[in-house]
Amino acid sequence: MAKERLYHKISYQILEAIDAGIFPPGVRLPGERELGEKFGASRVSIREALISLEAQGRIEIKMGSGAYVLDDNKLLMRTAMPKVGPLELTEARSIIESEAAALAAPMITDDTLDKLEGFVDIMLGDGGMGGPKQEEADRAFHTTIAEVTNNAALIFTINNLWKMRSEAMKVPTLYRTVCENDGVSLEKEHRAILDALRTRDPETARLAMKAHFKRMLRTLLVASEKHAHQEAERKASENRSRFLPED
Repeated sequence: MAKERLYHKISYQILEAIDAGIFPPGVRLPGERELGEKFGASRVSIREALISLEAQGRIEIKMGSGAYVLDDNKLLMRTAMPKVGPLELTEARSIIESEAAALAAPMITDDTLDKLEGFVDIMLGDGGMGGPKQEEADRAFHTTIAEVTNNAALIFTINNLWKMRSEAMKVPTLYRTVCENDGVSLEKEHRAILDALRTRDPETARLAMKAHFKRMLRTLLVASEKHAHQEAERKASENRSRFLPED
């Protein structure tokens, strides 16, 4: 888990440098050894950060040559994933998934309800949320509800929202922090959604899903503010070290 958090942090800092023009389009990024020295990380973590940035379409890794920053035209051609933060992603999920739950409620079967209950049990296994099994069960819970709607556009949209949740910069780290620190609330909310679906009432299901995302937005806001404060302190410390080094 620590290694995963580290490479997310490194990829975010590299992305900041790209957006600030320190590494303009077409420029080759420093090698893995140099980046490792800069960030105090192993070459494995650096390589994972670069792979993450390539998956987002921000850089291109050329075997035997290095990693290059993509220009805007190549960026548009290589990726459809927007720059999205945890709060706006969760806002979109609240709007779309609440309506998906309402649409699914009247047509959901008992077998699917049992399947959803199994996902909730997995999510809270092994001491709570945060592990890969729990995260996959969380995803399966939400995408299964989407599948019940039999609406291909909704299914496609919700699957892509989950792709952003897993891959968009800064999103996975903050989501994982929330899941690890508030497993009790997550259990209650998912069971409330399940109970609402059992009523087969669209409005009850819609409100249960909205309540889940409202609490998530509140928690993510606190986490993002804390993260922003830590980043500000880190940058201030770097500036002090650079411009006012100790004698």
